[in-house]
Amino acid sequence: MAETKKAYPRYSPLVVTETAHLTEAEWLDYRRGGIGGSDVAKVLGLSPYSSARDLYYDKLNIKPMMDVEDNWLAKEVGHLLEPLVAKLFEKKTGLKVYQIRKMFKHPVYQFMYADVDFFIQTEDGRRGVLEIKTSHYNNKCKWADGKVPYHYELQVRHYLCVTDLDFAYIACLFSNSEEDFIFRKIERDRTYEEMLIESEKDFWENYVLAGKEPPYTEDGDMVLESIRRHYGSADKTAAGIILSDDEILRIKQYSELKKRKSELEAEVRDLDDAMKRAYAPIVDRLGKSCTATGKHDGISYTVTFNPQYRDKISKDNLKKMQISDPDVYSRYVETTEIRVFRADMKECV
Repeated sequence: MAETKKAYPRYSPLVVTETAHLTEAEWLDYRRGGIGGSDVAKVLGLSPYSSARDLYYDKLNIKPMMDVEDNWLAKEVGHLLEPLVAKLFEKKTGLKVYQIRKMFKHPVYQFMYADVDFFIQTEDGRRGVLEIKTSHYNNKCKWADGKVPYHYELQVRHYLCVTDLDFAYIACLFSNSEEDFIFRKIERDRTYEEMLIESEKDFWENYVLAGKEPPYTEDGDMVLESIRRHYGSADKTAAGIILSDDEILRIKQYSELKKRKSELEAEVRDLDDAMKRAYAPIVDRLGKSCTATGKHDGISYTVTFNPQYRDKISKDNLKKMQISDPDVYSRYVETTEIRVFRADMKECV
């Protein structure tokens, strides 16, 4: 017996606000009223850019102590190129592309917002979503073999859920060549949407509305960067804290991992030394030469031993510059803060 396909009722999204004449500050204030498409990967701890905790702070309008945005130029260029990429998509596909300058929300799950770049209409009247991206050419490999970066897929699946549309395209331009223009189609997946709704609902109700910070689940570097942005620079005059039992267990785990890392690093150093001893006789044969070739058992071998040149300045020379030419030193030398974590353990007396 054929499996009966579940029927889903259709619906229309609600309008949060018209967006055509909003300032950026006003637009950001409206976005804080719900979860947008670009927020979804952060909710799930899958964003390559920021954490769920960062998103929580943003929704509560808690400003970071350090507001460092390294990719502002890429964002600005991407925004300016959106109409061009949409026009290119329209030319390539023959699909009608248009905008609706409104921010929408789901009629049932009203914390789910959607501010869609463009919409699409097919010849038979079907409507869909068009999400525009621009990226560096080196990122093109992430789209190979029909793939779409996961955080972009999450974004458009969220939009389809809010708008009740059945398909979306993501179009990305990597350079000023048509050959570096890629687009992918994503069909709606209602089962997947149910997971998104539950995850977003949990984040919104149990963290944002409850005023409770979500736990850090992302990779270590992202977590430490999030903490650094939130608290700002170190203050050596601030009072110390007393570690809880749970935190002491974490210190023990850290110490065990550090010991294991030291053992692995010692093994890597031994392997590096063995590798150098293996190729040292070849370097001796090369002398001043930079290449060598050979064949054995039907396999050809090519060796290169090319020089690399790097400009650097030693600490001693930096100190000399600071004394002899302080103006040049202050103009080009930047002071950055790096906090080093260290845990010492000793028996209590």
